[in-house]
Formats: sequence, structure tokens, C-alpha cells
Amino acid sequence: MIKQLKQVNMKQKVILLLAAILVLGSQGFAQDYKVLTENSILRWSGKKIGKNHLGKVSLKEGSFTLQNEKFTAGQFVIDMTTIVDEDLTDPNWNAKLIGHLKSGDFFAVEKFPTATLKIKESSAFVKDEATVTADLTIKGATHPVTFKVKRVGDVFQTTVTFDRSQYDVRYGSGKFFENLGDNAIEDMIPLDVTLVAVKK
Repeated sequence: MIKQLKQVNMKQKVILLLAAILVLGSQGFAQDYKVLTENSILRWSGKKIGKNHLGKVSLKEGSFTLQNEKFTAGQFVIDMTTIVDEDLTDPNWNAKLIGHLKSGDFFAVEKFPTATLKIKESSAFVKDEATVTADLTIKGATHPVTFKVKRVGDVFQTTVTFDRSQYDVRYGSGKFFENLGDNAIEDMIPLDVTLVAVKK
């Protein structure tokens, strides 16, 4: 009788173990990634009538989690002090532009040295493409942005386009100033992002 009870208990344990494995398997395995900041690239562009500026800014740190082919978490910190321009070859004009971009007219880098992007939700990757919604914080203001992410191995590419006027970046914006004419600067700023990541 005791032997039979032990056998029943053992069967119950096996069944419970199998059930737990099935539940865990159905939930999918979460994989954490760390972004290699030195290998990742963030390119920005700014436009006004008859003139475009192109440049880069560096990622300070970044990490994210994938589960069931979705982003379930992720945070990225952009070092705004690293803004550089790549189209102006004259060093004086280049320095003048960068100084202006770092000033209170634009990103107030001394007061707000970083910007952050925090993933809120994601669709599953289909044919290596997913749609992501995240909170973007610039100059202390936070607003949602939605963008598509393409995956090639452990490289993730996207273009995050944001409305600078929502983040108190007012200089040359037609939403705040009238009669700007050719001096009006586009409010929408695209940030082309290439992230190289490794599994933790």
C-alpha cells in the first residue's frame, strides 16, 4: 500500500513537472541584450528651405529584452553632448552650428545632457520586422513615438522621427513664430538608428 502511494505521488510530481515545462515553453524564453555603443550609429538630419544639415550623436548605453519575438522591455540613453555635424567643412561654421544646437534655442545640452527612449510595447517580428511604440524624453518632456524595426541577426535598424516642437525645441519653428519665410526649419527630425547588440 505504501509502495503504491509512493508510485502515485511520483506520477503526480512527473505530471506537475511536465505541465510546468509546457507552460514555460508556451510563454517563450526571454533573452536580454546589451547594445554595443561603440559599434552603433545614430544619424540625424535637419532641414530648412534650400539647406540641410547632417550629423551624428552617440548612444551612451542601451539594453532590451526579446520574448516571443517581441520587445518586452528596452531603454536607450543618448549622449546629447556628442552632437556633431558632418556636412559643414568650414570649422568655424561647423562649430557655430554645433554650439547653437547645444544651446537653449535647441537642445539645452548643459541642462539636459541626455535623452532617453523607453520601449512600451511591440508587435512580434514578422519577416524580421516589428512595430514598436516607445516614450521619447528630450529636455525633460516625454511623448510617445512609433516606428518600425528591422532585424538582421543581432543588428537592429530603424528611423525614429519626432516632432521637436513637442520638446520645447522652438528655434525657427513655424508653430511658434510667424513670417519665418525661408528661415523656417522643419519640426520633424528623423533619427536613423543602427544598433549592434549582443546577448547577455
